[in-house]
Amino acid sequence: MRLPVPSIAKVWIEAGCIACKVCQDIAPKVFLVEDGQDCIVQADAGVHFGPMRDDIEQAARDCPVEVIKVEHAG
Repeated sequence: MRLPVPSIAKVWIEAGCIACKVCQDIAPKVFLVEDGQDCIVQADAGVHFGPMRDDIEQAARDCPVEVIKVEHAG
C-alpha cells in the first residue's frame, strides 16, 4: 500500500536566485523570471500547487543554486 503524497502548501524563493529560468521552463504557471530580475512565484500560483506538484518539486530539485523552497501540507 502506497502512502499518499503530501500536497504543497507553500512555495517561495530565497535570496540568491541567478535568473537562469530553469524553474520557469519547468513550471511557467508557478514561476516567472523577467529579464534581469530574480525569479518570483506568480500571484495565483497556489491554484496550480495540486495539478503541478511534480513539476514544482522538479523545479526545486533542478534549481542550480537551490533557492526554491517547497513546504508540504500536514
